[in-house]
Amino acid sequence: MMTQLWIENGLFVTMDETNPKINGHMVITDDRITYIGAEAPVDLLPDVQKLDGSKLAFMPGLINTHGHAAMTLLRGFSDDQNLQVWLQEKMWPMEAKYVDADTKAGSALAIVEMLRSGTTTFVDMYDRMDQVATMTEQAGIRGILTRGVIGLCSEEEQKTKLNDAITFARDWNGKADGRISTMLSPHAPYTCPPEYIEKFVQAAHDLNLPLHTHMSETLAEVEMNVRDYGVRPVEHLDRLGFFSRPALVAHAVHLTDEEIALLAARNVSVSHNPVSNLKLASGIARLSDMLNAGVKVSLGTDSVASNNNLDLFEEIRFSALLHKGISGDPTAIPALEALKLGTIYGAEAIWQSDRIGALKVGMKADFIAIDIDQAHFYPMTDIVSHLVYSGSGRDVKHVWVDGRQVVRNSICTMLDEEKIRYEAQASFERLLKG
Repeated sequence: MMTQLWIENGLFVTMDETNPKINGHMVITDDRITYIGAEAPVDLLPDVQKLDGSKLAFMPGLINTHGHAAMTLLRGFSDDQNLQVWLQEKMWPMEAKYVDADTKAGSALAIVEMLRSGTTTFVDMYDRMDQVATMTEQAGIRGILTRGVIGLCSEEEQKTKLNDAITFARDWNGKADGRISTMLSPHAPYTCPPEYIEKFVQAAHDLNLPLHTHMSETLAEVEMNVRDYGVRPVEHLDRLGFFSRPALVAHAVHLTDEEIALLAARNVSVSHNPVSNLKLASGIARLSDMLNAGVKVSLGTDSVASNNNLDLFEEIRFSALLHKGISGDPTAIPALEALKLGTIYGAEAIWQSDRIGALKVGMKADFIAIDIDQAHFYPMTDIVSHLVYSGSGRDVKHVWVDGRQVVRNSICTMLDEEKIRYEAQASFERLLKG
């Protein structure tokens, strides 16, 4: 049975170049936007549901292109460490204790946080991904999911991990009414031998899937790659055929001009993670240079263990402010460009810009409503400026994904938040005890 929602008298930040801001109306029919405009719609269904959009700003749902949801259990467990110490001495030993219930609890907690702060699509790289996929399906969020694989192990274990990754990618791609899609992910060039990465490349060709990895996150990582393989990570991955598939790389902090040009030529997507990179002192990515070169750049939070939250509005604001500060150019990343990084550019980075990332007719109904009847949104001057420089995920009031309302009045409609918080705390305490 067809359903229809008519949002009246709203302020719509569309991210559509032809009509970037509209005061008016939007109609959702089932899972698609079927009308948006200044005039009231006509030819509506007799039982159309109405929503008063006054005192709200509507925009596309945010798109988080890099994270590890289950690591939410480790929020605040180890702060103020460099990446290698943080990973090898703190994160990996705790993660080795994970069981399915921990991955489920951490993922559920992350999804609640993402939905309530306006993220409607997330990319996730971890293991025990069946648990993440199950929670994604249950919560109503959209996920691009991948079993991340560290190859520092025996050949037999490498084979098992690769088969696990392939099975997950094949079994879950297109599930949850199309809200779940999958990728293949060797963790990083420094954690996967070259011949092992090549096996992932071949599997991606066989399954016609994209690839995702960490790349050039720290200077030490780049220097290690040169020492071990004679070239920097970008050339290394290119030689291994990684960029022969649609590819999304996380971080890309330490790049040369030549590497930026190569990423643009190979149509590689980059997930810029400014807050995580700052907290781990990994460096500051060359965002403006990548955008100017035509690289598809998006935003990611990374895990809350290195962030420590999943509020993508914070990444949007940092992207605007940080790159002004380091360049000395206040025009480096304007507010609208920063907002695009979290919406339409994010959709382009994951090859879904024909479906999500903007509010226009024919697009999937993935959108959020911001409560703008608050002091920090007054006076009502430029809504884009207010969203970027004044707003936060805490201002999100309602969220829809695929036409279904998954957050109403700041509460997830498909999840038991109290139970999720309890289970997350219990899992952490078990991990801590060992």
